[in-house]
Amino acid sequence: MKAGVGLYSALVLCLLMGAVFSQRPRPKKPPKPPKATKRPSFKPSLHPDELEPQEPTDFPPPILGPPSIFPDCPRECFCPPSFPNALYCENRNLRTVPVIPSRVHYLYLQNNYISVVTAEPFNNATELRWVNMANNRIKKVEKQVFEKVPGLLFLYMERNQLKEVPDDLPAGLEQLILSHNQISKIPSGAFGKMEHLALLDLHHNKLSDSDVGKNTFKDMKNLVQLNLAHNILKKMPANIPNGITQLFLDRNNIEDIPKDYFQGFSNLAFVRLNFNQLSDKGVPKAVFNVSTLLDLHLAHNQLTSVPLFNPQLEQLHLNHNSIESINGTQLCPFSLSSESLTDEALMPRLRYLRLDGNHLSPPVPLDVIMCFRHLKSIVI
Repeated sequence: MKAGVGLYSALVLCLLMGAVFSQRPRPKKPPKPPKATKRPSFKPSLHPDELEPQEPTDFPPPILGPPSIFPDCPRECFCPPSFPNALYCENRNLRTVPVIPSRVHYLYLQNNYISVVTAEPFNNATELRWVNMANNRIKKVEKQVFEKVPGLLFLYMERNQLKEVPDDLPAGLEQLILSHNQISKIPSGAFGKMEHLALLDLHHNKLSDSDVGKNTFKDMKNLVQLNLAHNILKKMPANIPNGITQLFLDRNNIEDIPKDYFQGFSNLAFVRLNFNQLSDKGVPKAVFNVSTLLDLHLAHNQLTSVPLFNPQLEQLHLNHNSIESINGTQLCPFSLSSESLTDEALMPRLRYLRLDGNHLSPPVPLDVIMCFRHLKSIVI
């Protein structure tokens, strides 16, 4: 009986303790943060007069030049007091050509963002002799521009976006550089009156055979250097002035050279035809036998033999062709037993010969060494 009473008392005590503990408040979980609400976007309506400019945002603002002692000096240029005939407007982030003072002979406008060259800024620039507009974004040059500068001698417009040679270029030009453009058209007569032009650089454009007419270069009697490298020519350009000294035709698609192409050239000294499609079939046997020729480049073509050349040639580049052998007896302009090979004045003048990148291996044939005794370097 006592045991039953004790068990009953213990049971009651446990129930009372459970009730007490159940009345204690349990800790609540921290509330989740409220979701962020999107801020309403607000786009103010612009008045038609306040519309954003259409100018590309990648153009930085123009840079103004320092104060000048010359009242006619454009604010965005530099007019050095010690050189009043020069106007320096290069690297100024310009979009247009500033007004050119009449006193200026030398104009520097390279490395800007000019896209169109208009005539108005040149109205008083009649004394200009030298203009550099390289590395802009020029797509168009108004015809009247060059009417304003009849005395211009040097014009540099490389690295622009021209698609054709500008019209009505000054007849007195001596140097014209139009390389690294997109030129695919030379207007008829573009160079017709340029008898004083000495340097014409059209390399790295898009000129094809149809774009270079038969008489394009004919009238340039004083031309010294013609650079047509890195175009898409398949033929040698016709009617090159016979007084030319340097002819550069690298990186075209020229496959053959007419037999008498170089005959009649009185001063031709440097010819470059690297990176073309020339093969033995397209190179006549004695086409390079020109007495004035000093430096001949025929690298990166498809030649399998060494073409004949004149004893006066000093440098010959034939690297990276498909030449398998070299015969000094055939190349030598004289018999190896000839007295001419002992006469310093008559001895072949070849000093540098490059043949690496062919199917050749050392040593250099003895007959080559015996004939070309002026050789200082030969790469094989």
